Amino acid sequence: MHTFKKLFALVLSFMIISCKTDEKTYNQEINITPKPMELSVRDGKFTLKSNTIFVVKDEPVRRVADFFISKIQRSTGYSLLKQQDRPSSNYIDLSIVADLKVNDEGYTVDVAGDGISVKATTPQGIFYGLQTVMQLLPAEIESPDVVKISWTIPNVSIKDEPRFKYRGQHLDVCRHFVDVEHIKKQLDVMAMFKINKFHWHLTDDQGWRIESKKYPKLNSASTVRTESEGNIYGPYYYTHQQIREIVAYAGERFIEVIPEVELPGHAVAALSAYPEYSCTGGTFEVRNVWGVANDVFCAGNDATFAFLTDIIEEVIPLFRSDYFHIGGDECPKGRWEKCPKCQERIKKEKLKDEHELQSWFIRRIEKVLIQHNKKMIGWDEILEGGLAPSATVMSWRGEKGGLDAANMGHDAIMTPGGWLYLDHYQGDPKVEPVTIGGYTTLEKTYSYEPVPEGIDSDKAKHILGAQANVWTEYIYAPEQTEYMAYPRAIALAEVTWSRREQKDYRDFERRIANQLVRLDGHHINYHIPIPEQPGSSSGFIAFIDSATVELKTTRPVKIIYTTGMEEPAARNSKEYTAPLKFSESTVLKVRSVLPSGKMSVTRTIYLDKQTYAPATATEAASDMKVEYYRGKYFKASELEGKTPDEIEHVESMRKVKYRIPDYREVYDDDYCSVVLTGYFHVPENGIYCFSTAVDGLWIDGKLFIDNEGTVRKNVKSDKSIALAKGYHSVKIVRLGNIIGGWPSQWDAVSVIWKKADQQKFAELR
Repeated sequence: MHTFKKLFALVLSFMIISCKTDEKTYNQEINITPKPMELSVRDGKFTLKSNTIFVVKDEPVRRVADFFISKIQRSTGYSLLKQQDRPSSNYIDLSIVADLKVNDEGYTVDVAGDGISVKATTPQGIFYGLQTVMQLLPAEIESPDVVKISWTIPNVSIKDEPRFKYRGQHLDVCRHFVDVEHIKKQLDVMAMFKINKFHWHLTDDQGWRIESKKYPKLNSASTVRTESEGNIYGPYYYTHQQIREIVAYAGERFIEVIPEVELPGHAVAALSAYPEYSCTGGTFEVRNVWGVANDVFCAGNDATFAFLTDIIEEVIPLFRSDYFHIGGDECPKGRWEKCPKCQERIKKEKLKDEHELQSWFIRRIEKVLIQHNKKMIGWDEILEGGLAPSATVMSWRGEKGGLDAANMGHDAIMTPGGWLYLDHYQGDPKVEPVTIGGYTTLEKTYSYEPVPEGIDSDKAKHILGAQANVWTEYIYAPEQTEYMAYPRAIALAEVTWSRREQKDYRDFERRIANQLVRLDGHHINYHIPIPEQPGSSSGFIAFIDSATVELKTTRPVKIIYTTGMEEPAARNSKEYTAPLKFSESTVLKVRSVLPSGKMSVTRTIYLDKQTYAPATATEAASDMKVEYYRGKYFKASELEGKTPDEIEHVESMRKVKYRIPDYREVYDDDYCSVVLTGYFHVPENGIYCFSTAVDGLWIDGKLFIDNEGTVRKNVKSDKSIALAKGYHSVKIVRLGNIIGGWPSQWDAVSVIWKKADQQKFAELR
C-alpha cells in the first residue's frame, strides 16, 4: 500500500512537471499589454469551462458580453450563457459601478478560484476589462479555430485606466487602397490593445476614396490613376454604405473613426475631376508620383468653398466622431502667389501674405464644421499664419507644433515622425522591403513620451495623447501595412495607456512574444526581425582568403542557418551562436525564429571567393562623361544606338567635382535618363563594397549591380568585388521612368563605395 502511494505521488509529480514543461514559453508569466496601472498576483487560478456563466445585470453591458462570448466560442468551442443572478462559482460577473474610482475607460478585475469580477463606470470600461481577462488567458484564446488546452487564469487583482484619452492609429488609403475586410481586421487588433481612435486618411493627390452623390466625377475621375509603368490603379473608393459599416464595426469595439479630407493642399485628385476649383483651371490627372504637388484649391474663388462645404456636409453624416480632420499640411503657396483671385482675397481680407491666406482658408472651413458641432483637427502647418480658434493640432514635424499649440491653450495630439511614423524602416534597409525612408525600431517607438519637455506645467492637460501613422506610398498590399504597423503599433498602445514610470522595454519585449501569437489568431502579417550584419548587410560578399559573417537582429530572437540551397527550418537547421567563417564560395541562408516557432523570411547571402580583377587603364581623366536621353525608358538596353541629347552645363553645375545635375535643372520634361561613363581609381588591392539605387552599374565592362524594374527610393544593393590597384572603367545608368519617383536631389545617380575593412565612404557621380 505504501509502495502504491509512493508510486502514485511520483507519477503525479511527473505529470505536474510535464504540464509545466509543455506550457508554451510565450504563455508563461503575465503578459497583459498595455501594462495595467495596478496589478497584484495571488495564489491560485480560475479555469474557464464550457459551463462558465457570464453574469450581466446591466442592459448596456449585454452587447459587450455577447461580443466576448462569441470570441471565446471560436477558440474554445464553449457556448457560454448569460444570466442576471451570480452563481456561487464558475462565473464572470460584469457590473457597472457609478462610484468606482477610475475614469470612464477604466476598470477593475478580480480573479479568484470561484470566479471573475469585472467592474467599470461605463460599458467601454467593461469592454477593456474583458480585453484584459482575455490577455490573462493563453494567447491561443485569439485563435479562429478551436484549441484543446486548459484555459486557466491566475488569481489577480487589477485596477486600471488609460493615461491619455486619445490613443490613435492612422491609415492612408489614398496612395494604396485597402478593402473593408482588411480594415475590420485592423479594428479587431486595435481593440485588443485598447487603441480607441482610427484616423482614416481618405483624400490626397493620388486618390479620392469617398463616394460622393453630389459630385459624381469624384467617383470616377478621382479614384483611378495611371501608374508610371502604364498600369491602371483603381477605381477604388468606399461607398457610403461601406463607410457606415466600418464606423458601426468600430463603434462595437469602442473605436472612434475620424475622417480626413485634405485641404487646401493635396487636392490634385479632386481637381482632376473639378479643375474649376484650382487657381489655373487645369487640366489635371490624378498624381502618380509621391511628394507634394503645386496645384491646390483656389483660396480666392468662392465656388471653391461652396464645393468644399458640400463635400463636408456629405461626409459628416457618415461618421459619429466629434472630430473632423482637414489636413492642412504641405500646401505650396506658388499658385496663390500668381493667382489674381487669391491676391485679391489677400487684399480684401487685409492679410499679410499667403501664409495668412492659408490660415484664413482654414478658419473659413472651421466655421462650417462648428455649424455641424464638429471639432477640427489639422496637421501642425495649420499653426502657420495664425491658428483657428477651436483647432486641435496634430504634431508630425517633430514636437514643436504640439508644444506651441498646447502652450497657446489648444489641444494637441503628438505624432512626431521620428518615433511614430510606422512607414519607416524597422530594420536594416538593405534587408527590409523598400520604404519611404527613416529608421524607427520597436524600441524607439516604445521610448516615446507624449508630453514634451518645455511645456508649461498647467498646459500639459492639452496633450490629448499620441498616434502612430501608416503612410502607404511604398506599401503596395494590405499585408504590408500590417508588416509595417505591428508590433510597433502595440508599443504605441502601451505608450498612451500605461503610466510613464511603468515603462520597461525589456519586459515589453518579453510580452511581445505572447502578443504575436494573438496576432497569429487574426492572420496579421507582422514584422519578424530579419538577420542583419553589423555595419552593412551585404547580400554578396567577395573575399580572397576567407570571410566572416556576423549576424544580429533588432530584438532578441533565435537565428538559424543552412549552407547550400536548402531552406532553413526550425527543427533541423543549425542555430547561429557565433560569427561564421568561410574559406570557399558558399550560399548562406538565414532566418529568425520566434518562441512560437514562426520564422522570418529567408535571407540569402552569397559568398564568392575571387582573385583581384586587374586594372583596365593606367590613367584616366578626373571627370566622367555625362549623357542625357529624353523620354521614358525601362531597360538600359533600350538606350543602345540612341543619340544622347545635347545640353549646356551652366556654370553653377561645375562647382562640385563629378556633380551630375538632376535632369529637371536641364529640361522641363517629365522623363530623362542619365548615363555616366569613365574611370575611377582604386588606391590599393582590396575588397571594395558598392551601394547604389541606380538601374545598372558596370565595372570593367561587366554588369555588376542590376536594379532594373525595382522600386528605387533608397539604396538597396550592397555588393563587393576584389579589385587590383589602378583605374577601372565604370558605367552608371539611371533610367527616366519614375518607377517610384526620382529623388529630387542631384545625387540620384551616385554610387557609394568603400574598402571592405574601412568605414570611409567615397562617391562616384
